[in-house]
Amino acid sequence: MTAERTILVTGATGYVGGRLVPRLLQEGYRVRVLARDLARLQGRSWIDEVEVVQGNVLDAGTLPPAMAGVDGAYYLIHSMNGSGDFHERDLLAARQFGQAARDAGVQRIIYLGGLGDPEADLSKHLQSRQQTGQALQEAGVPVTELRAAVIVGSGSASFEMIRYLTEHIPVMVCPRWVYTRIQPIGIRDVLAYLVAALDTPESSGEVIEIGGADVLTYGEMMLGYARVRGLRRLLLPVPVLTPRLSSYWVHWMTPIPAGIARPLIEGLRNEVIVRDDKARQLFSHIEPVDYQTAVARALERLDAGRVETAWSDALTTSRGDIAPVVLMVQDGMIMERRERKVGVHADDLYRSFIRFGGDRGWPYMNGLWRLRGALDRLLGGVGFRRGRRDPDDVRVGDAIDFWRVEEVKPGRLLRLRAELKLPGQGWMQLESEPIDKTSSLLVQTAFFAPKGLLGTLYWYLLYPFHSLIFSGLLRKFGEQAESLGAQPQVYAAESSGT
Repeated sequence: MTAERTILVTGATGYVGGRLVPRLLQEGYRVRVLARDLARLQGRSWIDEVEVVQGNVLDAGTLPPAMAGVDGAYYLIHSMNGSGDFHERDLLAARQFGQAARDAGVQRIIYLGGLGDPEADLSKHLQSRQQTGQALQEAGVPVTELRAAVIVGSGSASFEMIRYLTEHIPVMVCPRWVYTRIQPIGIRDVLAYLVAALDTPESSGEVIEIGGADVLTYGEMMLGYARVRGLRRLLLPVPVLTPRLSSYWVHWMTPIPAGIARPLIEGLRNEVIVRDDKARQLFSHIEPVDYQTAVARALERLDAGRVETAWSDALTTSRGDIAPVVLMVQDGMIMERRERKVGVHADDLYRSFIRFGGDRGWPYMNGLWRLRGALDRLLGGVGFRRGRRDPDDVRVGDAIDFWRVEEVKPGRLLRLRAELKLPGQGWMQLESEPIDKTSSLLVQTAFFAPKGLLGTLYWYLLYPFHSLIFSGLLRKFGEQAESLGAQPQVYAAESSGT
């Protein structure tokens, strides 16, 4: 049944939409994606499984091709910047989308709006979210409007505020909005409601409030995050701190700019909790999890086994656009990517970079690697004594000095997790990407998930040293691969540490 239905997803480059698409594909739907900038979809794991149409909800002429033959449509678009005429643009876009859906015979629109009592003095942002739902209905297409508060998941703007503030500030000065009651909901539960709405005819034309199992204050959410991360945090209330001043504070302490932080913070003056049980009546099979569970799930991408799937979108681009060195922060993860073109086949390059460590040593600054292992041993860590199982072969689970092999893709990829004593978690990934029959691209990526302020300070204080080490290591791997050619031999590590 689902395979015969075509579903349109807008906002697929955003947080919720990007996660909804693979869920719909798993359920067997044919998925069409509307995107204003097609380049922003590059690197998505599902890109080859969907139909992509270029268009803009503010340009009515681009919508008919996207709507043709569509059974249901998800509207996951809203402005986060509270400046200018964002409200009027949101309403115009929603009305044009609804009219295009009516003209194409779309049976239903599913919209994710904002939770809050419409009779209360809602912030402009929350008012806009709810009025956008009303604008979608004006054309007459049945709309299912799901209303949610803070969505808990890595990448959600509201949750990233919690993450960065809690991670980086041991003692937090808290304005009044930190003590407003909120009913947060995990991203998995939001996706479950969105997907279930398609096959729940009773939800058509309804406004449905959704929330997690707990009602908390924003302050309690920060302390709950701290407990999951094993951090100790203190909240100090202050009598006044305006949303404008708070947004500037968030701007400097987190990656979220003031223009986005301000409407979020203004919305936190409103109590946003579920006031009816319609969601439970219509979707009785969905049991939203508690906040602690949602936070733990959001942090699962810090587990080594999920590194590639969690961060691949941030690291994937066209080869011509890649700079030699790229440093970025994505979802709380610090990543540094380096690359080097090597004049050997990709398989031979891979065979070169899987053979370091153990008795053979490290090809660059071997003495300093061993010194770092000795220091770790003094701190009670594993140190450098473990060597490696086989000098020329690797498999998942192998120890290589103070690293553990997390993933192997023969001929292409080796990912290692550091087992040193660190204020966070660290990985190193080496990839061999084919360019043609005689050359390939060596890509080295360092990942670090800092724990608290100490972890962030550790990374940036040691960054010059790490930069020197990793750039030298990349160069040596490339040089040795080229000198050894298609039949690499055992190489000697540098003994001087320079």
